[in-house]
Amino acid sequence: MKIEIWSDVACPWCYIGKRRFETALNAFPHKDSVEVQWRSYQLDPTIPEHYDGTELSYLSDRKGMDPAQVAGMFAHVTEQAAAEDLHYKFDDVVVANSFNAHQLLHLAAAQGKGDAVKEALLSAHFEHGVDIGNREALIKVGTEAGLDAIEINEALDTDKYADEVRHDFAEARAIGVTGVPFFVIDRKYGISGAQPAAMFTQALEEAWQEANPLTMVAAGSDAEVCGPDGCAI
Repeated sequence: MKIEIWSDVACPWCYIGKRRFETALNAFPHKDSVEVQWRSYQLDPTIPEHYDGTELSYLSDRKGMDPAQVAGMFAHVTEQAAAEDLHYKFDDVVVANSFNAHQLLHLAAAQGKGDAVKEALLSAHFEHGVDIGNREALIKVGTEAGLDAIEINEALDTDKYADEVRHDFAEARAIGVTGVPFFVIDRKYGISGAQPAAMFTQALEEAWQEANPLTMVAAGSDAEVCGPDGCAI
C-alpha cells in the first residue's frame, strides 16, 4: 500500500498531521507493507527567499488577516501541537520561501532519508526558529540526517530537483488538492487535513481490506457451523 502526502515545510498543520498519521501507522498491523512518499506543496510560492518580518506580520500584512485573529490562531495551533508533543514557538518562526527545502527533501528521498529530513525541517522551522530558506541551515539539517554536504550544494546550485518539486505542485492541482496536509492512499482514498489518528486508522484499515480481500476456501456442504439460530447437529 502506498501513501503519498502533500505537505509544505511552512505549514503548521502539516507537522501535527504527520504526528497523528504516524500514531495510526505505528499501530497498523501491516505497517511494514506501507510505503510513504512525501510530496511537495507550497502554500505561498511568492514569499521571497528572506522575508523581513515576523510570522504574525507576514499573515497580517501580506495576507490581510487581523493581527488579533492571527494571534488567536497561533494559540490554538500551539495547543493542538502540544497535544502531539510538539513545541511550537511562533514568535521565533523565520518566514522564508520553502522551495529549496523541498529540493532538499527530494534529494533525501532519493537516498532513503526523506522522512528523517522532513521531520528535521518541520522541527527546525516551528520549534527552533531556523531559517529554512538559508543554504547553511539546509546543509546542517541534511548532513545531520546523513546526507553529504557536497551533494546538497550541488543539488541546490543546479536546481537538480526543481522540476520534480514543480511536478509535485502540478500533480496536486491535477487531483484537486487545495490545502495541506493532504494524504492519498493508493490513489483511491483522499484525506484532507490533520485528521485525528482514529480517522487515519480507519482509512488504513479500509484501504488494506479493499486491496487484500479475504478469499474463502471451498468447504463441503455438510460442514458443521454455528449461527444466530444455534449450531448444526
